[in-house]
Amino acid sequence: MFKVSVGLLPVALLAITPAMAHGQKINNDLDLCGVSAKGPAVLVDVRGFAAPTGKVRVQTYPATKNAWLAKGAWLNRIDTVVQPSNGAMRFCMPVPEAGRYGIAVRHDRNGNGKTDISRDGGGFSNNPSISIFNLGKPSVEKAAVRVGPGVTRITINLQYM
Repeated sequence: MFKVSVGLLPVALLAITPAMAHGQKINNDLDLCGVSAKGPAVLVDVRGFAAPTGKVRVQTYPATKNAWLAKGAWLNRIDTVVQPSNGAMRFCMPVPEAGRYGIAVRHDRNGNGKTDISRDGGGFSNNPSISIFNLGKPSVEKAAVRVGPGVTRITINLQYM
């Protein structure tokens, strides 16, 4: 038999409490954002596809300066073939808890898996302007959205250089 010091209990609980998971590839399950969905989640309408070709990637990030658009810091990612209806597609992005998040979308028009600045499009939550001068990366403060305990709806308008 062994004893656990009461002073070590908070440390032990921290060790077994799961942190915010990073890097989960998920399917676009619109039922998670449906009428009876509990959330928390973001229902994202992506508009303005320049062509009905290629692939689209939607990623959710914690809205912190260190995590926003950092390699490998995304929480959930949906990669799918572009199939717009009237130039738009809808995505459901579940989040681990209510809070602040940023969402990034990339339209890879030729589906080659590379960013072709002159052809591919992109957009972010809150629709901040992007340009060649900020390399298409707005600050986290411009892109952060507050997500409540239910389903939060946003629209992202794609921009092309």
